[in-house]
Amino acid sequence: MTVALPREKVRTRLSDAAGGLLYLSPSIILFGVFLVYPLLRTMYLSFFRTDTQGTPLEFVGVGHYSNLFTSAAFWQSIQATVGFVLLTVPLTILIALGLALLANEKLKGIGIFRTAFSATMGMSVAASSVIWMFMYNPSIGIFNRFLEAIGASGVQWLLDPQYALLSVSIATVWMNIGFTFLILLGGLQNIDRTLYESADIAGTSYWTQLRAITIPMLSPTLFFVGIISLINAFQTFGQIDLLTKGGPTNATNVIVYAIYKDAFINYNVGSASAQAVLLFIAVLLLTWLQFKLVERKVHYQ
Repeated sequence: MTVALPREKVRTRLSDAAGGLLYLSPSIILFGVFLVYPLLRTMYLSFFRTDTQGTPLEFVGVGHYSNLFTSAAFWQSIQATVGFVLLTVPLTILIALGLALLANEKLKGIGIFRTAFSATMGMSVAASSVIWMFMYNPSIGIFNRFLEAIGASGVQWLLDPQYALLSVSIATVWMNIGFTFLILLGGLQNIDRTLYESADIAGTSYWTQLRAITIPMLSPTLFFVGIISLINAFQTFGQIDLLTKGGPTNATNVIVYAIYKDAFINYNVGSASAQAVLLFIAVLLLTWLQFKLVERKVHYQ
């Protein structure tokens, strides 16, 4: 049996809802204009053949999607993307975690190291890419100078398909460590110190404390940086454009750069939109899987 609410309560609730929507309206408008509309427009264009300006000319249905699944270049971009993600995400998190554990120790002058470890966060992708471009330079780069010093031959880091993806991945790891380090350091500093004090009294070793206390208590932060790092890896563009432009022989032509080339160089907006939709679905599914499979192992306090 339902009980009708008094009119005054109904009016109060409607007034509160209207007030809440009014306060949220700027965010809702921005979200709609810059996220929802572009997403819907991209989905719409993926079913059309367009002109060079992106104006729909002819409905082709799933033609762009079927062409992609039979395209060797598309599968090569998928392979490059998966390789890039597998190289950058785990390595970034592991190195940042190691640095955060070191920076969390109460040592003299540790503040200097905290600043140094997080410094990459203050540098733009363009500036960082230029630095790495010089380091990878086959003539004056520091890596080839080191190889020559130990009697080895130089490597064409960005021009050899065998090394190009690895080279860009290493540069990307360096660029992303600062942000990941700061987030993990914040998570470490939020762990209750009494847990470590009790473990010290019980004579527990450092590695046992790390396995039984630090990692479980840090798991919400690790879960967060894992999701953010995965999404960012799939969206990487700047360093690819500046260091290799998707080459050599499409070895670093990750899907985001392939979308850019199709849309703004080849003017095939329909195909680029179809790839963008597939990328959106892939990231959405991977994020959902992380929440479904990994979150259950997260230890919330």
